[in-house]
Amino acid sequence: MRPLILAMLAGLAAAPAAAAVLPVTVAAQAPAAGTLVLPLANAGDLARVGTALDAATQAAVSRALTAAAFDYKAKSTLSLRGIGTYDRLLIVGLGAAPTRVDLQNIGGIAAREAGKDKAVALVASHLPATAATDVALGYRLGSYSFDAYKKPEKPVVRAPLTVVGAGNTDEQASVAEAVAFTRDLVAEPANIIYPESFVERTRAAFAGVGGVKIEVLDVPAMEKLGMGAILSVGKGSTRPPRMLIVEYKGAGAPAKPIVLPGKGITFDSGGISIKPGTGMWRMKNDMAGAASVVGAVLALSKARAPVNVVAIAALAENMPDGNASRPGDVVRAMNGKTIEIISTDAEGRLVLADAMVYAKKYDPAAIVDLATLTGAVGGALGNEYAGLFSRQDWLADQLIAAGKATGEELWRLPLHPNHLEDVKSDYADIRNSTEGNQPGASHGAVFIGYFGDPKTPWAHLDIASMAMSSEAVPTVPKGATGYGVQLLDRFVRDFKPGN
Repeated sequence: MRPLILAMLAGLAAAPAAAAVLPVTVAAQAPAAGTLVLPLANAGDLARVGTALDAATQAAVSRALTAAAFDYKAKSTLSLRGIGTYDRLLIVGLGAAPTRVDLQNIGGIAAREAGKDKAVALVASHLPATAATDVALGYRLGSYSFDAYKKPEKPVVRAPLTVVGAGNTDEQASVAEAVAFTRDLVAEPANIIYPESFVERTRAAFAGVGGVKIEVLDVPAMEKLGMGAILSVGKGSTRPPRMLIVEYKGAGAPAKPIVLPGKGITFDSGGISIKPGTGMWRMKNDMAGAASVVGAVLALSKARAPVNVVAIAALAENMPDGNASRPGDVVRAMNGKTIEIISTDAEGRLVLADAMVYAKKYDPAAIVDLATLTGAVGGALGNEYAGLFSRQDWLADQLIAAGKATGEELWRLPLHPNHLEDVKSDYADIRNSTEGNQPGASHGAVFIGYFGDPKTPWAHLDIASMAMSSEAVPTVPKGATGYGVQLLDRFVRDFKPGN
């Protein structure tokens, strides 16, 4: 390859500057100009916004709300101009009983609806004590965009936010930064993010963060450990696989870690069992599970949380060349169990098989794996929930609670003894897929669980329908969502060992 082309590719693959979170400050008084956001749960709230609006402005806003028949439902908006000293007044409905997620949505709406080049203030003096934290997180999440390869017509200036009231606006700043890091990884094209560059992006993101240890297993190291499952997936690619391990232990953390394996297929062609061409471009996001588990550890470590957590990113590119694995091949995982490959497009569970075995070395308190594993989970749950599988009710309950608290919700799906019978092989210990009309999401989950220690609490999250969004919502853009970072951050912080 010519030196000029090599230099151009190196420039594209270089890690970007660390994601910066927008400044969000607290003030007792709103600025007199720019955009003012007023979250209202009912007509009476208008009188509770304090000195942000004088009497004449309040009266004008009240008339406008009545004329518009504003319903105050969550996420309803009304934009007003030419009232008072402000360039714009943005009324946002809170709903009758706003949750913390609702407050985050208010921040996201402010980020997406408010002007990009002037001051933005949001009145929170009449809201719960956590409002400043929640609104700030939502504003930062809603301000995210991925435009690394676009030539903008003019520079976009992101306005800082002033929260009128009291509270801590930086408590969740590390979460916002980690979500942006994860979204960036998932949004990048596969010629930029592949196993080796994923590792380098991770190293750059964690540079200078205390309490963190990063280990990378290359092909010789994985061969020595007998990781034949992940190695079989990477055989068809010129980009070799990697197993990336990021450990973080904060002050006062428990002795046993929570281990988070993540599927990291940086591009999934399907291998020899090649996918249809339509929509294949989306398979650059097949590493979203790995991106999210690393992002969760980034959030926890930057916040210096008192937790013990390990992310294992199982990274490979699934391509169809003459060296690629074939349907019918038998490979051996790190624990010596043999796997018959029915479909090379069921590769994510193969890389996670070795990650699950490797996780045993940490004697974990629990294992929770994340994977964009099956289309079947989307058919069952749509894009409202990720699929949750676990043998432990108490572990499932804690994950569901974390999902509700963060808005990254889960729905529990079945693991039945017959599912394991379905994936037994005539030629090996287990097969990676079944044929025909089968419960594909449950089969994928039971395959992964087969490689864990039965005594270790374990859950599998199938996030295939959640990693990318076809339309924007207040805190999530169209495209890469970063799903799982907030969920895992909350889960790890709140984790209690069960029986």
